[in-house]
This record gives sequence, C-alpha cells and structure tokens, in this order.
Amino acid sequence: MLCLLATLPAPAAAQRDPLTARTKGNAQAPVTVYEMSDFQCPWCKRHSEQTFPALVKEYIDTGKVRWVFVNFPIVSLHPNAVPAATFAVCAGRAGKFWPAHDLLFRYQGIWGPLKNPAPYFLTLADSLKLERGAIGRCAQDSTVVAEVRSDSEGSQRSGARSTPSFYVEGGLITGAVTVEVWRPILDSIYKAKTAKVK
Repeated sequence: MLCLLATLPAPAAAQRDPLTARTKGNAQAPVTVYEMSDFQCPWCKRHSEQTFPALVKEYIDTGKVRWVFVNFPIVSLHPNAVPAATFAVCAGRAGKFWPAHDLLFRYQGIWGPLKNPAPYFLTLADSLKLERGAIGRCAQDSTVVAEVRSDSEGSQRSGARSTPSFYVEGGLITGAVTVEVWRPILDSIYKAKTAKVK
C-alpha cells in the first residue's frame, strides 16, 4: 500500500501537480484520503451521491480531512470509464473537476451505455461553461491519457482491486461504505494524528 503514496505527488507541490485540481480540503489537514474511483461504476456513484456530501460537510469543510480523487477506471467492466476520466481531468485543468465529477455521476445512466460518449461529454462541457473545442483538444492530449493511466497503475500498486477503494493513512477501505462506517475510522485517525500537537 505504500507504493501509492510514492506514485502520487506531494500535496504541497505547485500548480503543476495534477492532483491539485482533484483535491478537496485544506492541504494541511491532518488526515488524507485517496479515493480510487471509476466514473462508470454504480457503487462509486452511490458513494458520491449518498456518502460523500456528509463527509464533505463533517470532515473536509471542517479542515480535518483532505480528499484526493484518483482515477481507477475498470475498463474490463466499464468501457466508457477512461473517456469519462479523461473528460474530468480536462475539466480539472480548467478548474472545474468537482463540478464535472458531480455531473458525470449524476448522468452516468445516460452516457454509460453509449457506444461513443464523447458527444455527450461535450454537452456536459456546455453545462460547465467550458469551450467545446478546448475540451475536445484536451481529450486528445497524450498527457491526459498518461495521467489517467498513471492514476490507475498507482491504484493497483496500492492494493486496490475494485472501486471504490480508499487509501487512508496506511490502510485500504473497499466498497461504498456508509458515513456511519466512515465516522469512527476518520475520528480515530484524526484523534491520533492531532493528539501529539495538543
């Protein structure tokens, strides 16, 4: 599991850090969670819509947790996961990763079964007020595809085999667990990490 941290840039890195756009919360938060997720995965959608909002309110907005989204498309099950991840990375380069994240999960049932989801993603670009041409060019950029591939490889090295999986301060949590499961985990880690400074 330590391999994932070695493959991910440090949180204090400059804006060149590709994870900056995919991070929520205070960079100095005592706890960091890496969410390894697939935009076409129904369980990832469930986590995003049913659990994540409470985690944002209780842990991220309060400065306790820094949350980092890591693309882990399971292409054997979800053929449109890589194009979705590519779209999200491109939106992130324009400062709109999290709104794109929300739209991709909200409309997963529409774009998921499409043979070619690219035209639909351009309608999402419109919703995000992103220029279609720029998004189209970005989606063809080899560095974007390489970023998604690097995320996926890092997720596998961390021990993740399914989505969603979460790397939390040395441990791996798998599945779309409820906020009731998350609370004691995050509370205990936060307490242990902050006990030394009190």
